Amino acid sequence: MAGAAHCSLQAKRLLLDPKFEGYKLSLEPLACYQLGLDAAVAEVQLRDDQYTLDHMRAFGMYNYLHLDSWYQDNVYYVDQFGRVMNLSVTLDTALQKPREVFRLPSDLTACDNRLCASIHFSSPTQVTLSDGTGRLYLIKSGKRGNAASEKWEIVFNEELGSPFIIAHSVSFVKSDTHSLAVLLLRVEKDELDTKGSGFHVTLEWVTIAEISKEGKYVHKYEIIKRRVLQGKSVPHYAAIEQSGDGLMIVSHKPFKFMESESDKLEENDDTKILNEKKDPLYYWQQTEDDVTITVHLPQDITKDDIKVRFSPDNICVSLRDQPPLMEGQLYSSVDHESCTWIIRENKSLEISLIKKNEGSRWPELIVGDTRGEFVMDPSQCSEIAESLMHLTSEVMNPNPEKEKPPCNAQELEECDAFLEDGASLCRFDGDTLKVTHIINLGSNQYLFSVVVNPREMPCFCLRHDVDALLWQPHSDQPENMWEHIATFNALGYVQASKQDKKFMACAPDYSYAALCECLRRVFIYRQPTPLATVLYNRKEGRQVGQVAKQLVATLESNDPILGFQATNERLFVLTTKTLFLIKVNSGN
Repeated sequence: MAGAAHCSLQAKRLLLDPKFEGYKLSLEPLACYQLGLDAAVAEVQLRDDQYTLDHMRAFGMYNYLHLDSWYQDNVYYVDQFGRVMNLSVTLDTALQKPREVFRLPSDLTACDNRLCASIHFSSPTQVTLSDGTGRLYLIKSGKRGNAASEKWEIVFNEELGSPFIIAHSVSFVKSDTHSLAVLLLRVEKDELDTKGSGFHVTLEWVTIAEISKEGKYVHKYEIIKRRVLQGKSVPHYAAIEQSGDGLMIVSHKPFKFMESESDKLEENDDTKILNEKKDPLYYWQQTEDDVTITVHLPQDITKDDIKVRFSPDNICVSLRDQPPLMEGQLYSSVDHESCTWIIRENKSLEISLIKKNEGSRWPELIVGDTRGEFVMDPSQCSEIAESLMHLTSEVMNPNPEKEKPPCNAQELEECDAFLEDGASLCRFDGDTLKVTHIINLGSNQYLFSVVVNPREMPCFCLRHDVDALLWQPHSDQPENMWEHIATFNALGYVQASKQDKKFMACAPDYSYAALCECLRRVFIYRQPTPLATVLYNRKEGRQVGQVAKQLVATLESNDPILGFQATNERLFVLTTKTLFLIKVNSGN
């Protein structure tokens, strides 16, 4: 990650509300509809050898309900008979039973080490599907959500090794060829890991392209590329860019591509080059008034062979008729008429530059030139150390009467603590397989992801102080690669207090966020809305213009919640034998 650009997330101030007063519990009733399932959901329990936290995160907390973001209020799940079942909602009062759209060809119960079946909707007419046994299906579905037009047809299926779940997939056209990129997640035994959990996590990036014969496409597909990343923690977020050119991962521990033999030889050559790094071309020092440059000269160079040209913002040093030894724009302007150079007895060229802006320190000599080395004078070192002395102390707070008392960790609430402070967001390039951008998320805890626009990458939500901020990746905008698009006030603080929470989601139009516990209870947090009546804050004696409401729904089921999805109008909650619909917003 040495060559990666270290970036930061820039929150938009206009989307933050520092005066947010909290959520008011609303007792307004929520319309809740329930549909009994013909067969139970195909839940796969963790086996005895799946005992790590990574197994629990990847498979134990799996969301068995799949939202089709290309079509409104369209959800799918797989039942215990291997049937892919669909529910598409137009009217809450005219709900139909979930209907079968596809049946997995293989017998799921025959595989002892199978995982849960997984589905991802790559485009309006294509679906990637895993049966949990290690086989990947590419389905041509037609227009989904409509019984007349939705016909699932297998166009590709292949065994890809050990069982996996699909983390993400995209459909794109490159060089006039239709392709799909699929991201497969596995937790595998690691024989070399004797001190850790004994497992590692792999993300396999598979690219499938349509086959052409004699210049014509025959609607058949084949795998053209397989790349594997490996890490030591299950990623919170992993998504392929819509163009198929890159990959973004949010994880607690870093991932890296597993190298082929040719890559290893290439890397060894790069390492040799780095090890054979030459001495600096020049050394430079500075004071508040001037800059001194020292260049070691070859033995046969005389004064007549040296040419030094000064200008207010540039310098050029050349020897004989050779290309310039040093040339470029200086960090700051100099008094070029007062600049001088001499040859010392040790055959070194010494150049003196007089700063035009006295007192300013230069971080570099020539802009962008890394061939030189800055040498700091000992007196400057002690001066800088003395200026920073007030920031450090050998005691916690030497004078508590004068300064503010130090932070007392015992005063922090439980929801202010973070289990994982080392999470990072990395962007990998698909060609070089190297990290191009990295963001250290620190205490910005990952909360959930949501598809706002299916033609864009999924958004991810992070905790920022007490709020939850929603970020939209833009892989085609290097200057604005992660955009802050919405804020859920105080949600970061609120969700931390829910000890039994299992899933979180939000509406694609940001009108509300919701979370559910493992059993029964669903909490909904609406964005602040203007009041129809006059309301006063009695403590401050002022009128309140808008209020954010919290609503609570309790499901009539004791079965564990297995799936949870949010649309602009509804919440879908899946239990073992029932699918619940909670009407959150009206169609208006």
